[in-house]
Amino acid sequence: MSILDHDCFGKVARRYTMLIDVGYLYAAAAELLLQASSRREYKVDAENLITTLIERAAQHLPDGELLRVYWFDAARDRVPTVDQRVIAPMEFVKVRLGNLNSRGQQKGVDAMIRTDLEQLARHRAIQEAILLAGDEDMVPAVEIAQAYGVRVHVWGVEPPYGTNQAERLVWEADTTDTITAEFCRPYFTKIGTAAEAAAKIVGAPIAAPTPPQPSPASVFGQRHSVAVTMSAAQALEEAEQARPSFVRSRNGERLDQETVTSIGEYVAHKWILTRGRENIADLLPGPTLPTVIDKELLVEAEKELGYSLRDHPGARIWVRDGFWERVNREFDIER
Repeated sequence: MSILDHDCFGKVARRYTMLIDVGYLYAAAAELLLQASSRREYKVDAENLITTLIERAAQHLPDGELLRVYWFDAARDRVPTVDQRVIAPMEFVKVRLGNLNSRGQQKGVDAMIRTDLEQLARHRAIQEAILLAGDEDMVPAVEIAQAYGVRVHVWGVEPPYGTNQAERLVWEADTTDTITAEFCRPYFTKIGTAAEAAAKIVGAPIAAPTPPQPSPASVFGQRHSVAVTMSAAQALEEAEQARPSFVRSRNGERLDQETVTSIGEYVAHKWILTRGRENIADLLPGPTLPTVIDKELLVEAEKELGYSLRDHPGARIWVRDGFWERVNREFDIER
């Protein structure tokens, strides 16, 4: 047994993991807090939510050692969304993606949760597991994990009424706990309309909302999407055709604003084609990008330029400007 498995007093630390069914967590919390039934109707501060869940687990199992958090979500064709790409680099967090079909239904997520729980138990990687889920399909995996000596703690989200977890899942748990509305509230926010997003960009006053109104993602998602009608290879080929041509100065030190801006536009164009308009719509209203996405944008721009932008803050701004010019043009948002 590794020295890492003992605390300073020589006591064996019981290693645990957290397995979180994001579809259940988000849907239950959104219904409880916002009366929302679609993920397009709200935003989640997932980074801080995960951090707080980890802190809660440490309080629940004070003598334990966290192995990692498994974050089970879904994405269309398993292409990560903006939010999922932001979560993926977090320490001790493993993002697992199932498929999201055309009707918004998750496929393969439950199977991944069951497999990971069973494998972790079978290989003695954990002694405790916190399972945040509600589906009865989890019961066989819970029973198998328990047969290997793992204690399974089932967490659920406070239901607005009745119950939102399968009765058998609750029965099989070693312990249960409830995440309350007060716990979830800081991390869930109802998003505005397309008109509000555009108004925010141009600085115009926002008219009082008249519910019900569609969210930006739902408005954009209903419009024709090139990514849906072509294969990934075709999308990349079309993006390749849009790559700007340019010639840098001989000494390679001067960066032309028009050139750099065009590179930002090209990256935006490629992302729209390959990642889909709906995912790019999640970046609106802008103009600030999540740190992880901003870094990806700059890295791709540097690859296209063959030139580091580390010492050129002005050029980095030009790249971002070009990116937003293309995105705003895609969604008919005037600046």
